[in-house]
Amino acid sequence: MGAGLEVPISLDGVRDENLMQLKELDRAFFGESYCDKLYADALASGEFTKLAYYGDINVGSIACLSEKKEGGAIRVYIMTLGVLAPDRCLGIGTRLLNHVLDLCSKQNMFEVYLHVQTNNEDAINFYKKFGFEITDTIENYYTNISPPDCYVLT
Repeated sequence: MGAGLEVPISLDGVRDENLMQLKELDRAFFGESYCDKLYADALASGEFTKLAYYGDINVGSIACLSEKKEGGAIRVYIMTLGVLAPDRCLGIGTRLLNHVLDLCSKQNMFEVYLHVQTNNEDAINFYKKFGFEITDTIENYYTNISPPDCYVLT
C-alpha cells in the first residue's frame, strides 16, 4: 500500500440474514462451523459480534458471549476471532478486538478471556500486545486437533 492510504475496513453486526457469512468464515479459519448454540449466542450478543469487511469483501469476524460471574460481575468470552490469511497484517483483527475492548470499557466489564491452542504462537503474541496474559492451561480441551491443550488468556 502507498503511504497515506487508509485501508477501507468496516464492521457490521451479525443478523439472521448474514449469519451464514460468520459460519463460512469459521470454516475457513478453524476448519469447521460450530454448534448452533454458539451461533445463537453470537446473534444474542448484539454489538459484541461483528463481521469485518475490507472494501466490500467479508474477511474477518469476532464472536463473543457475555457471562455473569458469581457475585454479579459480567465478563466477556471471545468465542472466535479470525481474519482470512491474505488480509492479515492490515489491522483488521486489531480493529475487531479494539471494538470489543472499547465496548467492555464503556459497559464497565473488566474481564475478557478466550482459549488459544498452546502451539498457536501468532494468536498468543497478538493477544499479548493487548495486555492479555496466560492465566491457565487446560489439557485435552480440544477433541479433534493436535495438540489438544489450550491456554486461557485473560
